[in-house]
Amino acid sequence: MDGATYRMEARRNTGIDLLRGLSILLVVLHHIGLRIRLRKTGLADFLPEKLLSALNFNGYEAVFIFLVISGFLITSNTLRRSGTLANIDLRAFYVRRFSRIAPCLLLLVAVLSGLHLLGVQDYVIQREGQSLPRAIVAALGFHLNWYEGMTGYLPGGWDVLWSLSIEEVFYLGFPIVCLLTRRAWVLVPMLIVLAISLPWTKAALADNEIWQEKAYLPGMAAIATGVLGALVWHRWQQVPHVVASALGIVGAVGLYLVMFEGKFLWQVMHDGYMLLLTCSALCLVLASAWAQSRHAPWRGLNWLRSWGRLSYEIYLVHMFVVFAVVRLYKATGSDIAHGYLWYLPALPLCWLLGKGMERYISTPAEQWLRSRWLHKVTPVQAVATG
Repeated sequence: MDGATYRMEARRNTGIDLLRGLSILLVVLHHIGLRIRLRKTGLADFLPEKLLSALNFNGYEAVFIFLVISGFLITSNTLRRSGTLANIDLRAFYVRRFSRIAPCLLLLVAVLSGLHLLGVQDYVIQREGQSLPRAIVAALGFHLNWYEGMTGYLPGGWDVLWSLSIEEVFYLGFPIVCLLTRRAWVLVPMLIVLAISLPWTKAALADNEIWQEKAYLPGMAAIATGVLGALVWHRWQQVPHVVASALGIVGAVGLYLVMFEGKFLWQVMHDGYMLLLTCSALCLVLASAWAQSRHAPWRGLNWLRSWGRLSYEIYLVHMFVVFAVVRLYKATGSDIAHGYLWYLPALPLCWLLGKGMERYISTPAEQWLRSRWLHKVTPVQAVATG
């Protein structure tokens, strides 16, 4: 890969990193909030309950934003390398996915397995019908979401892997479908049907609450939305400033409605509100992609951008911090009115643990694997690393 291409891919998109940072922050706040609810703390005396609830209960929606971003970034990087999806390098695609996903995943599964065997509270798999060997197979075989749907929730450290199962099954098949279809006019209608199927695939699974949340098709619909966005961006890489700005406004309004007016949207749209979520996320992603060359980084939000850059690592390890902080909160007998104070150490600790994982595990392992298995050295810090 020539130097110019390397520099182009090494430049990260500020807006997309911010959106990823917001998403992973909402996931962490959700998992703390399930155990220490902000609206029951002293903050309720000063801040609106709607705001506190939005901070604590949009983690699931944030995962779908991640899936849209993932589809956009991975497809846009593939198009940048190959020119068209019909020319996708199957081996290189799988090597990049493996080198990005496998090192941290394998380490996480090993640590969780050890904690289970040691009988550490919060990490023991004890629900009837579940076992450690079966959980390991589900995690590494990318069907942990299905396994939970059939047997119930796993401990939180395992549970976060449900979305990774959806992503990786999609990306196992995606390059093969691209090579088989060969033409955009064949592939695009398939992606559109999948993307807009989201409300119906969720509604069809209403009899199983866990499976409805974590089934393959709804998550893949969100990824397909991102893929379509990447195809649009690749076709029109420059648009008038007013178009990018309008998309950004539409996307921001849509996300606000989903996160702050969810009850109202459910009454009006039912599962259709999830389609509003994915389309709004795509609007923000496209606005960020088209505006990248026009705006300087928002320096006041560099901390949130860093969360976005570390989103994969933080997502995998944040439950270790959540469990530890909640255990300390309960052990000290802290008043719920001061529960919000426990968020203050939890958030930076999640970032630090994710940063350590990135610095000492994921980046070195990714560089080593790609240098051995790819014909050309590939930058690890690509715009589209998902």
